[in-house]
Amino acid sequence: MSLVATRFAPSPTGPLHIGGIRTALFNWLFSENNKGKFYLRIEDTDKERSKDEYKKQIIESLKWINIQHDGEEYIQSKKINKHKEIANELLKKGFAYKCYCTEEEIKEQKEKAKKKGIPFIYNRKWRDPKGLKIPNNIEPVVRFRSKISGNTLIKDLVQGEVNISNSIIEDFIILRKDSTPTYQLSAVVDDHAMNITHVIRGDDHKINTFKQKQIYEAMNWKLPEFAHIPLIHSESGSKLSKRDKASTIDDYIKLGILSDALRNYLLRLGWSHKDKEIFNLEESIKLFDLKGIGKSPSKLDMSRILSMNEHYIKNINEKELFQLLKDYCQKFKKKIDNSKEKTLLQSMNFLKNKAKTLDDIYQNAQYILNDVIKISSEDLKLLDASSKKILKDFLSEYEKMTKITKEFLEKIVNRLIDKHKTNFKGIGQPLRVALTGSKYGPGLYNIILSLDKNEIIKRLEMIK
Repeated sequence: MSLVATRFAPSPTGPLHIGGIRTALFNWLFSENNKGKFYLRIEDTDKERSKDEYKKQIIESLKWINIQHDGEEYIQSKKINKHKEIANELLKKGFAYKCYCTEEEIKEQKEKAKKKGIPFIYNRKWRDPKGLKIPNNIEPVVRFRSKISGNTLIKDLVQGEVNISNSIIEDFIILRKDSTPTYQLSAVVDDHAMNITHVIRGDDHKINTFKQKQIYEAMNWKLPEFAHIPLIHSESGSKLSKRDKASTIDDYIKLGILSDALRNYLLRLGWSHKDKEIFNLEESIKLFDLKGIGKSPSKLDMSRILSMNEHYIKNINEKELFQLLKDYCQKFKKKIDNSKEKTLLQSMNFLKNKAKTLDDIYQNAQYILNDVIKISSEDLKLLDASSKKILKDFLSEYEKMTKITKEFLEKIVNRLIDKHKTNFKGIGQPLRVALTGSKYGPGLYNIILSLDKNEIIKRLEMIK
């Protein structure tokens, strides 16, 4: 058996889609599981839409989620001459032909098909050019001479045997009028040149596979094995597109999703291993197989992503989590002041409680990050005369404390509850608002213990 080789072949015509990341993940895991190779091919032959910024984003996204490709990136545009060479070879062998149809003719054929309610298939006018005069003023396209009769069978590693009538496969274009190769040709030539053994891609490529199989057969090349992954649908049940909220990997990074959490979620999105939900990287590689991929589309579930992320935040090493928070703040918020780092690190064990994203931790830490506490007009209403009396009494006792512990704080709070004939909320809420600017956030005792004594006194004295 030849060495397993897979590839991920995105086009740099837009940000990397979340479905693309999952495809890359499945290809990479399959090659790793089989001790094979995984390659990244940038299909940049669409010169008008391909941009370096998207290529960079693709590469960085794969690195972020810890998918590592072998060797240098394979740049498709650098191989165009080889693609043309194969197109001309197909012409010579009679597996392709030149088509001189005008754009108006093709448009007319499409309109007729639309009126009849049937898919457009080129009428193959130039397949047999006998009796036709070759026009001098028209640059031809080169079309592949597809099989007309019989069926084409694909043994799909996910979908099983898939069989279609050759009559629905058009004579597809392999070279445009400007002699640039099309996807159908370039993908086959590159896969052959790269010795790709398994093509794992989205279900929407199935018709492409039937077309490309015929090119393989015409060139007498060994056919790779194919696996078509069901698509990802949006939460509404429609096919996920780039217009959907949180459709690109950058969207998730901005939300504060951890790379390990998103990778775990995407692994489980359409693939399963018994009832196991959480997979570390090593387990993912060891257990992944194509048999575990379902045949039905998977629905993107944001609540599930957040739940998975909460699990990883809760279980990650706190020093590592702090570093992730630092990087996140520097990129999307503002750089954390050096003077705040020690307090933040020491507070990570409770700041991460109930946090589902890095942004949640950032919000929970606002009372540490900000030197000046801003209280909203709504929360300011909670600091009425009786609340201010509670704050004054707390401050009086707090200033006397030489050793500040949770036990001593609890005693103070309990005495104030008795004195003011209230409950914990009646004491805790005004304290929380005064110290953090909000009635929501971390536990009261954690807040007090995390701040310097002088800082506590300063903030309470600000409330007049």
